Amino acid sequence: RLLPFERNLAFYVTALTIGPLLGSIITEPAAMTVTALLLRDRVFQAGAGQRLKYATMALLFVNISIGGSLTNFAAPPVLMVAGPWSWTTSFMLAAFGWRAAAAIGIGAGATAAIFRHQLADLVVRPSQPAAPAVAAPGWVAATHFAFLALAVWHGHHATVFVAVFLFFLGWHEVTKEYQTELRLRESLLVAFFLAGLVTLGKLQAWWLQPLVGSLPRLPLFWGALGLTSVTDNAALTFLGTLVPTLAQPERIALVAGALAGGGLTVIANAPNPAGYGILRESFGENGVNPWMLLMAAIPFTLLAAGIFLL
Repeated sequence: RLLPFERNLAFYVTALTIGPLLGSIITEPAAMTVTALLLRDRVFQAGAGQRLKYATMALLFVNISIGGSLTNFAAPPVLMVAGPWSWTTSFMLAAFGWRAAAAIGIGAGATAAIFRHQLADLVVRPSQPAAPAVAAPGWVAATHFAFLALAVWHGHHATVFVAVFLFFLGWHEVTKEYQTELRLRESLLVAFFLAGLVTLGKLQAWWLQPLVGSLPRLPLFWGALGLTSVTDNAALTFLGTLVPTLAQPERIALVAGALAGGGLTVIANAPNPAGYGILRESFGENGVNPWMLLMAAIPFTLLAAGIFLL
């Protein structure tokens, strides 16, 4: 409402800047899910053309990948290195945060300007979400926060965490008249993706570790950016922590390249499968063409790379 643009244009810019930046607080998977759901209803299912859909999906993936770099706990590739390398939130803000915010703002603004006529013509149809029949009372919201706090507090204790989660599922069913539908499918896409990374990531060390350890700063940056598209950015940064010879400039280059390349493919960043699961039906029977997504993501990736290299 505050932006001096046409309403659809203002929504588009807001969703693709504020949404990804919130990933530094609510985590990247949550930011991806919320922003993709908003864009699905207000853009993808409102009459957007194929070019706008691919550009928006690519911009979303890239912005989510770099938008979690303002803190040291929200982005999977940052989370892998924050502990071993003692990177704090203040360090992340100084080394990555302002660059990420600039790339996100420029990318969203430029895309909105290019597609301004299409965006102005979008017609948002009234949706029928699975909403609760009555307004949720305060105690329901308070209980959600309590479950969330317990999940975070016991995140490293699997037995307690699973018990809390199962109890939450039962409580959600008992109070379903106050609840919206649980989106377990999108969450499980991210969960299985990260589980596979943790389980199988070290098996790639035989070729990634020597490669990462032998590259100077700039080749390491571009190499990480390219490898991210086929290996996942968190896998690269995780393996980087196993290379004791990496100096601070090379560490920053590795993470910056991994973040910048996180939108090139669906497997380049852990939250991408969640966004893909939400948006793919909007592309018709043939689904999302990976080559068209790659081509759409290249300009945004190069923008992020250029700003990270400043």
